[in-house]
Formats: sequence, structure tokens, C-alpha cells
Amino acid sequence: MFPRLNQHPWMTEDVALFREQVRRFAESEMAPKLPQWRAQGRIEPEVWRKMGALGMMLPELPEEYGGAGANVAYQLVVLDELARIEMPMKHSVHSIVAHYILEFGTPEQRARWLPKMASGEWLTSVAMTEPAIGSDLKGMLTRAQRKGDHYVLNGAKTFITNGATSQLILVACKTDPALGSRGVSLLAVEVDPPPPGFRVGRVLDKLGQHSVDTCELFFDDVVVPAGNILGGIEGKGFGQLMSQLPWERLIVAVAAAAVIERAVELTVEYTRQRKAFGQTVFDFQNSRFKLAECATMAHVVRSFVNDCTQRLLDGTLDPEAAYMAKWWTSEVQCKVLDECLQLFGGYGYMNEYPITRMYADARIQKIYGGTNEVMKELISRSL
Repeated sequence: MFPRLNQHPWMTEDVALFREQVRRFAESEMAPKLPQWRAQGRIEPEVWRKMGALGMMLPELPEEYGGAGANVAYQLVVLDELARIEMPMKHSVHSIVAHYILEFGTPEQRARWLPKMASGEWLTSVAMTEPAIGSDLKGMLTRAQRKGDHYVLNGAKTFITNGATSQLILVACKTDPALGSRGVSLLAVEVDPPPPGFRVGRVLDKLGQHSVDTCELFFDDVVVPAGNILGGIEGKGFGQLMSQLPWERLIVAVAAAAVIERAVELTVEYTRQRKAFGQTVFDFQNSRFKLAECATMAHVVRSFVNDCTQRLLDGTLDPEAAYMAKWWTSEVQCKVLDECLQLFGGYGYMNEYPITRMYADARIQKIYGGTNEVMKELISRSL
């Protein structure tokens, strides 16, 4: 139904071929197992190792770190195809951590961590949010005190995607509380095996995205080598976090575009088959008009995301455009899914139907990666 990505200049022949490989893998190796993963609340780690063996885990990493040395378009089509089959943002978080390490890690840190991440041997997470602190990262309470050749880490984090299944957690903490945001650092905590004092708390019961483990983490006098401070320098964490947020926000937009398109496709298919009052649901003018609106929104969202992707590849994507993409595409995603679910009638409320799960999974898009209210505040500062 949709031309999707193929008609945009950044979708080269090589990227398109790679996308088809990812789609085949996602549909054959992931989609059939999603019901089991949703039921157990986690994704089996074997799938990441399979993706790594096929070069699909982190293709944008340099070859020396286990990647293919490809541009980030290759990672974006991975995320696009995973979103299309209802795979939530688990892999996206892993990609975000990889970009932090690639951009800011020391040579030793990159060599030690990135190959394991590219192969799928290690899954990673980033721990920013705290029980009393949401989007206000400057107010974080987690502390890391330097003592000789190590840090002692204390604090608690919540809503941490991959937190229960990661082998490496990038923890945002304050190494010098007196300096405010200039005292924030990113400390990489290796948790395979778990160090003394580290504890995974509740795996949280969420509205949607049930195959992803989202949990609480506790750090009680956890000893972390001083060499694990990202970049080797204290106090750089806040700037490191801010510099990579545009990438995180574009990832949210890519997922929104994929899910919107898939929702419209499913709804057109359903309404053409479902009968009511002697005709198909699609035969009603209201249904056709609603689907026309949704299809138009799908095209506009994809056009915006394609433009942002091209600007990212060209090095001209400004933060404000990423903020706009994050808030607007996630808002449209939720609106389209609501309209599509309505056309399914009572079946749209049944979890056995993809549209129902997609509806529940979508709501978090307006919250994580910085709430949409925060996005609008950031945009307004540039006006």
C-alpha cells in the first residue's frame, strides 16, 4: 500500500536489499515467537546472537568493533522492520548505548564493549530515570564516589528498558553533586555476573510492550572500576546524554512511521473482509474517509521521517527537528491507532488482534525519550 522508504534518495539499492534481509529475519525468527515473549515478559537472548551473526545488530559500527562500517541508515531500517512486526524498543536502547560508547568511549572502552554488543553476546541498557525524577535529569540523586582506583555507586533507577536482561548498564550518576549538571557522569556497570550490591527490583507490569523487561535497579555500595567512567573524564555525562538525544528521538519517529503504516494496512484488510448490514465495513463512506485520513497521515509522517533521516546522514539534522519529529509522529501514531482500532469494532479491544497490541504499545511513545511536553518546551526556546 505504501511506497515506504524506497523512493527516497537515502534508500540506496544496498540499503533496500539489507532491509529485505532484515524483514525476512524478523518475520521468520521473531514474529512467531512474540506471543511467547509477551507471555514471559522478556525476549530470549539467542535472537540477538542470531542478529549479530547476520550483521544486523549494530551495522553502523566500524569493522574493528564488529560492525559493517555502514552509515546509520542501515540501523534505522533494522528499527523500522522490528517496529513493523510489533517488536518494541528493546533493540533501540541497545543501539543508543552503542552510540554513546562509540562517540565518547576511550579506545580501551570501545574495544572492550562494542564487539560484544555487535555480536549480540551482550545486551545493554541506559539507566537515567529515577523514582522521584522523570525528565529532569539535573535532579538525579544517584551518586558515584571516587575511592582510589574505583567508584562506589549508590542510588536507584526505574523504568529501565532491558534492565533485567542486560550485561552492561550505562548509569547516569553524579560524581560531584556540588557542580549540578556539570557533576553528572556516565558510569558503565558490568553486571554479568552481578557485582555485590547490585540488585534488579520489580520487573514492572506495563500497559503495553509486554515482551520487554522494564524494571527497577538498585545500587548499594556497588564497586565499579574507575576505568568504566565513559570517556575517562568525570563531569561530561550531561553533555554526552544531550548530544545523543536527537538520535534517540529520531528512533522514536522511525518506529512511529512503521507502526502507522502497518496499522493502516491491517485496517484496510480487515474492513474489506468484515461484513455489517449487508456490506463490508469498507463500503461505508465513514470508513473510507477515516482510512483516507489515516493513509494521508502515514504518508506525511514518512515524508518527515525520510527528510530527517537524510539530514542526519548529511550531518545537518538540528536538535529542534529531532524534537519536532519525536513529539509530532508519536502524537499522530496514537491518533491513527485509535481511529484504526475503532474500525475493528469489538475485535479491536481483543488482545489477539495486532491492532489492539499496537494501540497499547504506542502510548509510551509520547513519554519516553523525553515527554512530548518537554519536546515542545525545547522547541519553543529556539523560536
